[in-house]
Amino acid sequence: MPDRPSTDRPIKIVIIDESPVRSAILEDGLREAGHASIIRISDRANLLERIYAIDPDVILIDLANPSRDVLEQMFQVSRAVKRPVGMFVDQSDAASIEAAIDAGVSAYVVDGLRKERVKPILDTMVSRFHAFSRLRAELDQAKSQLEERKLVDRAKGVLMRQKKIGEEQAYALLRTVAMNEKKKISEIAQSVITAAELLK
Repeated sequence: MPDRPSTDRPIKIVIIDESPVRSAILEDGLREAGHASIIRISDRANLLERIYAIDPDVILIDLANPSRDVLEQMFQVSRAVKRPVGMFVDQSDAASIEAAIDAGVSAYVVDGLRKERVKPILDTMVSRFHAFSRLRAELDQAKSQLEERKLVDRAKGVLMRQKKIGEEQAYALLRTVAMNEKKKISEIAQSVITAAELLK
């Protein structure tokens, strides 16, 4: 699912819950908080496909006493969808909480399914999700920049050896070619490295 741009339209919320009584508590809390676009999924058959088809903004998973298998299935959902996921369980253990965090669950609420708690939990999980998303994007960007820098350094080394020039001249050459070809320096660097490997 693509990352959802923030707009003023109502957010679409999916509740995964086999129990109509328990899901009604969540739905009441959400409606009182002003959320009307709520879809309930009551069974777990083809769960991921159905979530992708609905394309929700937020996913709330309500499990009374989940087995390890059910929890793992829900964690797979959390890992697969790039959306805030909140999970309500009646009881838990440290391993399940740790697994939930690893899976990217934005809020893991133990024994806390009360109507008046739904809005603050939803607000917290959405803001936490966005904070983690920003951190992940910054980390990915930093990794990408580091990889690009490594490529440029390797390409400079190739040019310095082959053309018997200094580091500054090698970099200036890469930059000039990049500007002329309207490409990033890292792309030109990759071409230089590839060509050098072919000519070995």
